[in-house]
Amino acid sequence: MPGKSPGPQIKDKDQYEALRDKGYSKQKSARIANSPGAEKRGGKAGDYDDRAKQDLYQEAKKVGIKGRSNMTKQELSHALRNN
Repeated sequence: MPGKSPGPQIKDKDQYEALRDKGYSKQKSARIANSPGAEKRGGKAGDYDDRAKQDLYQEAKKVGIKGRSNMTKQELSHALRNN
């Protein structure tokens, strides 16, 4: 869809175009691109160093990091950051 402007009512035109390229409908793409979350991307993840090793282990398990049972807290933290 390059070259076509979605119109002035779309807040995040790049996101709108990316969603359209993925096959989303015009309405759904506009709704997502205009949502309040579209303006603020990404949240503030908690610092892994402030979390307990067991919490990091559970998060690594959720993500599917291999070898997590033999990792130290620092290794788990590094693996989660770089996954």
